[in-house]
Amino acid sequence: MSALPLTFRKEGLVEKHQLEGVDPSDRYFNRAILVNRSASGYTAKVMYEALVLESGSHSTVSGTVRELVDKLQGLGFTRMRTRVNFKGSRYLAEKESWIDYADQP
Repeated sequence: MSALPLTFRKEGLVEKHQLEGVDPSDRYFNRAILVNRSASGYTAKVMYEALVLESGSHSTVSGTVRELVDKLQGLGFTRMRTRVNFKGSRYLAEKESWIDYADQP
C-alpha cells in the first residue's frame, strides 16, 4: 500500500461524500458515496442494503455524484442531499455546505 496521502495518488479513493435522503419505503437514510480516481476520470459507488450502484466515468467529482443521485431518484428515492466528508484523509463535513437535489417529477 502506498504511503502517499489519498489526494496525491493517481488512482484510488480520493473523496467520501455523505448522502442523505428518503428511500422508497419512506425511511430516512444516510450513506457514504466513495469517489475514486481512475485513469479515465472519476467514478463513485454507493451501497444501500442489497442495492449497489456505481457511476460511469466522469471528468468531475460532481458529475459522478450527480449520476448516482439521478439513479437513486429513478428508483424512487427522494429528498436527497450530499456534502463532502473527506478529501483524502482530511475531514471536512462540518465545513462543507450541503448540495440539495430537487426530486424528479
